[in-house]
Amino acid sequence: MLAVARTTFAEQGLDVAMREIARRAAVGPATLYRPFPTKEVLITEAFREQMAACTAIVDEGLTDPDPWHGFCLVIEKVCEMHARDRGFTAAFVSALPRAIDFAADREQALGKLADLARRAKATGKLRPDFVLDDMIMVLMANGGIRATSTAAAVTASRRFAAPQIQGMRAQPAIPPLPPAARLPLEVMT
Repeated sequence: MLAVARTTFAEQGLDVAMREIARRAAVGPATLYRPFPTKEVLITEAFREQMAACTAIVDEGLTDPDPWHGFCLVIEKVCEMHARDRGFTAAFVSALPRAIDFAADREQALGKLADLARRAKATGKLRPDFVLDDMIMVLMANGGIRATSTAAAVTASRRFAAPQIQGMRAQPAIPPLPPAARLPLEVMT
C-alpha cells in the first residue's frame, strides 16, 4: 500500500483520494485506513525516505568547504529530487498540520539550510537579502514543471535552477544555462 501511495503521489500530487490509493493497491478502503487512519499519516510514511534524503542533501551541502558551492549543490539536488516526485514537493511545502513528524523533519532540514545560507552570505557570495522563503518559492515554482517524462522534468528542473542560483549570487556571473527541455505547450493551458 505504501509503495502504491508513493507512486500515486509522485504521479498526481497529494490531491489523490485515499479510495483511489486503496483501489490501485487492490485493497479495500478499510484495509488502507487501518495502518493509515488519516491522509496525513499516509503522506508522512510515504515520504519518510525522501525527507531523509532531502536532509542528507542539506547535510552534504553543509560539509562542503565552500559554503556557496554547498548552497548551490543543495538547490540543484533538491530541485532535481522534487522534479522526480511531485507529491514530495507538495508535501514538503505544505503545512500538513497533523503530520507532526514530517513537519519536524522539514523544519530541521530548513534550519540546516538557513545555517548554510548564513555561511554562504558570510563569504560574500550569497546575496545579503536572501531569506529562506526565497528557497520555498524556488521549490514551489520548480514543482510546477510539467513534462512528458521524468527525464524531461529533471532536465527542465536543472535549467530552471541555474538562473535561480545566478539570481541569488551576490555578484551574478553569467555562466551558460544547462540544456533546455522540450516541454509540451498544452501544459500551459
